[in-house]
Amino acid sequence: MLSYPANWQPEAPLELLHLDWLSRSGIEVAILRLDQIDPLISGNKWFKLTEHLKAADQLGAKGIISLGGAHSNHLHALAAAGKRFGFPTVGLLRGHPQDTPTVKDLKAFGMQLHWLGYGGYRARHAPGFWQPWQAQYPDLQPVPEGGGGLPGAKGCRPLKAMVSEQLNALGWNDYDGWWLACGTGTTLAGLVLAEAGEHPVYGALAVPDDHGVAQQVGRIVQQAGRVDVACELFDASRGGFARIDPLLLEFIERTEQASGVPLEPLYTGKALLALKQHVEAGRFARGTRLIFIHTGGLQGRRGFNLQIM
Repeated sequence: MLSYPANWQPEAPLELLHLDWLSRSGIEVAILRLDQIDPLISGNKWFKLTEHLKAADQLGAKGIISLGGAHSNHLHALAAAGKRFGFPTVGLLRGHPQDTPTVKDLKAFGMQLHWLGYGGYRARHAPGFWQPWQAQYPDLQPVPEGGGGLPGAKGCRPLKAMVSEQLNALGWNDYDGWWLACGTGTTLAGLVLAEAGEHPVYGALAVPDDHGVAQQVGRIVQQAGRVDVACELFDASRGGFARIDPLLLEFIERTEQASGVPLEPLYTGKALLALKQHVEAGRFARGTRLIFIHTGGLQGRRGFNLQIM
């Protein structure tokens, strides 16, 4: 049986974000620091994994096999969890062998790696994709890319309670919505399910629209038996996934100096810059209070350090 502590419920602090562009606009933002839940199993990735791990345990699986790229935060969190809690992990990687800082960690954590090339990775949604891998690893439970799907979304629902429990300490009695980066839309879908229409959820797309995030969110919500999708998506990809530019890097540097909050350029940096643009465009009324999720992923920043520093 898969070994992991089902009762491990890490907590993330909720902090006010002090930035001049928020003060000028009369907007308050509290940042949920998922980057601080654990040194290695960081960010929203753990929450997306929890229900997958429970399902694997119930099915009698001994470990997990999943997919990702050479900088994958999902695979990093999965491999770290496998190392710490003692279950085997296998990663199916996009592209050809390369030793990024992330890949070096995956190897150090004991994850078995298979490189699929680019064409082989594109076939991950094709019927029968998993059959040969399940034949090779019959004791492992397949988990979708990024820990996605309805189980991944269900694992993110506790984030609402985590925030609600800390509002009084900020002097807030409520909030007006969520703002977070979206790669697959799984975390956003989990918040939509948790909110059940009580508060809106705003998603800053870190990937181009043709990645199908809106459709994925819709499928997850429908699978959960809901028909309403109380969220809005905004393009924050800056021209493509993993596309970075001088304006983004300058914004990250200035924000880190002003707030002391570390950011990375693929998700949190893009999402916060998009929020700044919407705030300055008058998208939100003065007095609005938003929850910004720091989705972690700082380990992936190591591959971009030369461009950031």
